[in-house]
Amino acid sequence: MGSIPPQAHNVARKAMQALGLAAIVLAAATAAAEAKFTICNQSLDVFNVAIGHDSGRGEIETEGWWQIAANRCVDVVREDLTYRYIYVYAKDVFDQPVLEGKTAMCVGTRRFQISGTGDCWQRGYEAVNFVEVDTQDQSRWTLFLTSERQQ
Repeated sequence: MGSIPPQAHNVARKAMQALGLAAIVLAAATAAAEAKFTICNQSLDVFNVAIGHDSGRGEIETEGWWQIAANRCVDVVREDLTYRYIYVYAKDVFDQPVLEGKTAMCVGTRRFQISGTGDCWQRGYEAVNFVEVDTQDQSRWTLFLTSERQQ
């Protein structure tokens, strides 16, 4: 009496492993569910992406670069969207635009966060044309990029 058979230890160990795995999966799913603006690369190429949005101080702020591997997604805004429009610019690894629009904004050559959209060259930045994405006041949005040049 008082002795636990070895099979019970194995069952308990497997149950604990399953619970641990379930916790990891739940944590990953929760993290993914919290992403508010996600960009997915549906091509076989690597893309570098920059975004622009209202800074909350009455001016546009741009930031980048996110490198998105082929057939992967990246969360570029993690909090609830508080602005309706997000501006996106994407280029390939050869610096060729794959997503460009008509809204000129500033980007840096390396990781950057820039306030304002004017006088890019004078401030040491490059001016490129971003696409305006209307999120329709949704709190979450996903944008899909393909290998064809988009406008």
